[in-house]
Amino acid sequence: MAYHNLHIDDSDNVRTITLNRPDKLNALNRKTLLELQQAIIEAHGDDTVRVIVLTGAGEKAFVAGADIGEIREQSAIEARAFSAMGQNLMSLIQSMDKPVIAAINGFALGGGMELALACHLRIASDNARLGLPEIKLGIMPGFGGTQRLLRLVGTTRALEMSLTGEPITAERAHELGIVNQVVASDELDSAVTGLADQLAAAAPEAVRGILQAINQGADTDLDTGLALETARFALCCATEDMQEGTGAFLEKRKPEFKGR
Repeated sequence: MAYHNLHIDDSDNVRTITLNRPDKLNALNRKTLLELQQAIIEAHGDDTVRVIVLTGAGEKAFVAGADIGEIREQSAIEARAFSAMGQNLMSLIQSMDKPVIAAINGFALGGGMELALACHLRIASDNARLGLPEIKLGIMPGFGGTQRLLRLVGTTRALEMSLTGEPITAERAHELGIVNQVVASDELDSAVTGLADQLAAAAPEAVRGILQAINQGADTDLDTGLALETARFALCCATEDMQEGTGAFLEKRKPEFKGR
């Protein structure tokens, strides 16, 4: 598929999807949401892709938010559909069985922060600013921000960020557990590449099992989560990659996982 608002780049088993609307600070309009959904679906179905990186074009913004011009013109019915579209995309990303890394360069506000929250791991440059400023526009987050932030930082912090709309620094986001790592802006690409390559080299079935066990286990009771972990552990042990990994350990060499 030809994309107008995205740039797709493959390097070995890592696919980088760049939101490419730098003149709009990569804001999420309907067209971009649809393109991003299609790009995620394509990455999911491509067996050569083991890791996905999401980032924004330019140094100013990962994604500065949803397209305010579109939001302002829509009716309540249209707003409901727009929210559902965004939520469906974010849920698709979160449920991926391949790791999705957000490389946060600059502003990640509103829909941009919601997109980052849907990713499995987040690395931010030290000049990044993250927030949910929707309240200042007379609206509220609509792409899952209230729910994912709540589950990540707890009620008190989620209410503070959502009700004040004030952005926080990358360092503060790290303190709150919103981002995994903060690096200098000129080191963001190398840090993300290093993590992506590490994950791409791992056994795919083990990666899938961990993602499913943690993502689904977070929203269920302990016994159900433990049963899911047992089932996924058993699947790992039926793979050639398990034989390769355990054999490499015993032979004191680096494993080469084939995804079988």
